[in-house]
Amino acid sequence: MTTPCSHRTIAVRTLAPTGPSRRWALLSLALSACGGALNAGSDQPLDTRNPVILCNDGATDNWQGEYAALLAGTGAISLSGIIISTGGVWSNLQDNLSGWQEMMSAASQSGLSQSGLPLPTPMASASDPLVEPADGNIHHTVFNASDGANLILTASLASTRPLVVITGGRLTDIAEAYVLDPTVANRIFVVSSLGSLNLMGTPNGEMDPWADVIVSQQLRYIQVSDFQDYDQTADLNPSILAQLPENPFTDWIKKKQPGIWTDDLAADQVAVAAFAIPGFVSALPQHVAPVGTDSSGSPILVSNAAGPVQVIAHINPAPATARFRAMLLDPTTFRTD
Repeated sequence: MTTPCSHRTIAVRTLAPTGPSRRWALLSLALSACGGALNAGSDQPLDTRNPVILCNDGATDNWQGEYAALLAGTGAISLSGIIISTGGVWSNLQDNLSGWQEMMSAASQSGLSQSGLPLPTPMASASDPLVEPADGNIHHTVFNASDGANLILTASLASTRPLVVITGGRLTDIAEAYVLDPTVANRIFVVSSLGSLNLMGTPNGEMDPWADVIVSQQLRYIQVSDFQDYDQTADLNPSILAQLPENPFTDWIKKKQPGIWTDDLAADQVAVAAFAIPGFVSALPQHVAPVGTDSSGSPILVSNAAGPVQVIAHINPAPATARFRAMLLDPTTFRTD
């Protein structure tokens, strides 16, 4: 059976607040006895005990959902919710939701579960991108009261450990959760497949720049921005596909594989892998600070050793590809008893 590294944690250290909404944590990265991971030993470690909520839009362009389902089914993450919204070409909420429901239903039908408990059912979150108020005050932002924002608030209050929100789409629901209840800043961490080292823009960030501003300024935010080193079409080649066991989940994967996007900016699973797979992050995150915005409103990120935002700019895709394949090929992954 594929087993996670029980010692893999993300180290965080809270800084003294400078105002009612000021917070942040420093994430350090070090090699562990398990082969390298987002670090161990801290005031407030994040690990497999922390609940995870996944946020995305379309279901067919990358492997984020499949990675998350397999990692949850093999004990590497505690997946407590899946929020589905719209963004970019994925403008039809019902189509997005139907795709995710089909994916997760196939996973459950194939025996994937979390210690006998079912994987979460994807939920739709209808919302519009947030708009900067005329006075520029984050707390005056008009919000949607979306289901996704409310789930984040409810889940963060229900847990005794920080909630980790992993995104592969726009940050609207997360930013809105903060506007609804600023104290959520003390209860969540955001790990996003988004932007570049110097900008919270494409991919994903361009879909709601004002939400980016809110998240980068007010929440504990880790951005995974190395996409060019990851060819997601190589995760499952024809040889591996031919070896997969027969079940509804692998049928879904085989049907999806030909349509996986070749655009390297589509690999939303980099945030899941950075959180859960040892060795995927290959260099220390770079500390940056949001300093103004570009012409589209996206936050500009400037190198700053004391900056509150951390950008993971160097990954090694090999451990992720190997783990993905191993979970799919391991006969104990799919429980039929």
